[in-house]
Amino acid sequence: MSSEQRICELTDIVNTILSESERHEIRALLDELQPFDLGQIFFQLPEDRRGPFLSQLKNEEIAELLKDLEHHEQALVLDTLTPDRITGVFNVMKSDDVADLLGELEEEKVKAYLTAMEAGEANKAKALLHYSEDTAGGLMTQEFVAVYNTFTVQQVIDHLRKEAPTAETIYYVFVIDENSRLVGVVSLRELLIAKPDTRVEDIMFERVISVTVDTDQEEVARVLERYDFLALPVVDRERRLLGIVTVDDIVDVIYEEAHEDISRLAAVGAEDRSGMTSLWSVTRRRLPWLVMLLFIGMFTATILQNFERTIEQVTALTYFMPMIAGMTGNTGTQSLAMVIQGLTSGKISRETMWGMLRQEFLVSIIIGTTCSVLIAFMALLWRGDLVLGIVVGASLWMTLIVGTMAGSVIPLVLHVLKVDPTAASGPLITTLNDIFSITIYFTIASFFLNQLLA
Repeated sequence: MSSEQRICELTDIVNTILSESERHEIRALLDELQPFDLGQIFFQLPEDRRGPFLSQLKNEEIAELLKDLEHHEQALVLDTLTPDRITGVFNVMKSDDVADLLGELEEEKVKAYLTAMEAGEANKAKALLHYSEDTAGGLMTQEFVAVYNTFTVQQVIDHLRKEAPTAETIYYVFVIDENSRLVGVVSLRELLIAKPDTRVEDIMFERVISVTVDTDQEEVARVLERYDFLALPVVDRERRLLGIVTVDDIVDVIYEEAHEDISRLAAVGAEDRSGMTSLWSVTRRRLPWLVMLLFIGMFTATILQNFERTIEQVTALTYFMPMIAGMTGNTGTQSLAMVIQGLTSGKISRETMWGMLRQEFLVSIIIGTTCSVLIAFMALLWRGDLVLGIVVGASLWMTLIVGTMAGSVIPLVLHVLKVDPTAASGPLITTLNDIFSITIYFTIASFFLNQLLA
């Protein structure tokens, strides 16, 4: 049975139980389900069954359910709950999850919920709301285990046992000094094998890798990926420990960043992927790009008009125009994808940039030479015109080099200028390469016009 079939079957069971008012039977079923399952069941239930379904869930279960949902889905769940129930759910959620959720709500609702929440939990959420959501500060949670460097191993274990129920992770224990500055980290494994009377500063790892609250979330993801950490400490400029970012939060970041980059490369809005965006919103995000590309594309018509005499005299040139423009756009898009991938993964930096450009240039020469020889030979066989074959082959060779370098250089220039390189979208590169290819093709054709007419 597939997961979709399983969810449908569970939804039917839950719907039947709720409709028959045998709600005491549902508890045993709910105890066996994962938060993801609960969320899927909620959205497959009829709207009049969703409220009763949530009323059977514990606050902790709703908190976990919300954690796995998109923002627009979270809003639907919250709209089904009473204000008092929402406050109860927020009180048992992790501070970073509460902050993320509150960040999507109206200001009046945020103030009301924070006022109704327990003081300690509300203060944690308020502190996180001050940070941008795409930084380490916006991602971090304050539910972590920290001990003073004067503690013994036994004291650390006792403290860990006390804090474990609410901590995000217990695999790392962070060590601080009397000023709350991060001075070390010790793993759970090291604590278990150390003698109870050993001071934690004697077994801790002192060269702790950390990030600051304003570190971009993509850099946080790269650090966790490079070092295979389960959690990463977040500090201020005085190295005071403020929170931690866990690997499960970074998985969500990687997913969101990938969607955002793909959407920008396609010149569509990032929210289009949800399928819940309004018709006007989708149109508003796509239309400006397309209108801009429309006007840029008009240069192609202007260029063709300038070569009108050449086209009228040698109409065979038009047969190869779509192929040359298409191939140039294809190679430009390939290079763009490679560069964007390298920049987002951190494999391309200012130090490696020139080496990458050199490699792309050499690749473009190899590809251009291969493709130009093939198309020149095919043009010769098809039209029986050697000069036409030379014109088409030479044009393709040059346009493939130009197209490849355009796809490589433009995102790199944007990166150096501190502009998101994904702004160099596929449609933009393709449109520019159309202009380059048509200009090069008909310039070479005009140069050989007398030979073509002979």
